[in-house]
Amino acid sequence: MTRQFGPDVRALDDVSCTVGAGEVVVLLGLSGSGKSTLLRHVDGLVTPSTGTVTTLGIDVGAASARELRALRKQVGFVFQQFHLVGSMTLLENVCTGALALLRGPRFGLITYPKSIRLRALENLDRVGLADQAFQRADTLSGGQQQRGAVARALMQQPRILLADEPVASLDPESADQVMRLIARISAEDNLTVVCSLHQVELALTWGNRVIGLRSGRVVLDTPTSGLARGEAMSVYAKVAAPAVPLLAKTG
Repeated sequence: MTRQFGPDVRALDDVSCTVGAGEVVVLLGLSGSGKSTLLRHVDGLVTPSTGTVTTLGIDVGAASARELRALRKQVGFVFQQFHLVGSMTLLENVCTGALALLRGPRFGLITYPKSIRLRALENLDRVGLADQAFQRADTLSGGQQQRGAVARALMQQPRILLADEPVASLDPESADQVMRLIARISAEDNLTVVCSLHQVELALTWGNRVIGLRSGRVVLDTPTSGLARGEAMSVYAKVAAPAVPLLAKTG
């Protein structure tokens, strides 16, 4: 699959990879390497210039608008910026994650069905924030807000969770908590996760597999199991260095 933006910008160059159900895959690479563009292909926010992207059995490049809407109900998205409404309670923010499943606009927490409010409370409990449900979102720490954003994404009951630099703006302890949470929920729900990161240690601690990108090309694709810290740093060096032919690891 290749994605071209205009005549001079090739964001993704002959990328080919498969992600299995329940797998936590981390995309590593420098800024501009194509990580975010690749994530946006998964639910059809971007479509390939050549080649195909198949998500949950749907060819996103050939899908109709109705098919894409149905697909996106099964794909949650967590961003670097939390995108919570600061003046709303955390609970109401989480309820907004179910808007695609409801008809008509909602004005205030009480206008959501009781079943949605109860599910939102359950998801807040899963991310350790049940006691903060009625706090204004802008009174919470960055780590709490991002966990709230994860709870909001879970309201869709997704089969896939995409996370674009979800811990880039967090301190190391909060970043570890968020990644631990995402990995735990993936294991509990058999939730497929594709997450872009810059922190190689988090990638190797909480990911099952690392895909490295440079200048839109895949330069490595390897499981994280068995990688020591020194090997992990050399893996990231391979991502950061100019692309060279990779030798298959044997033994």
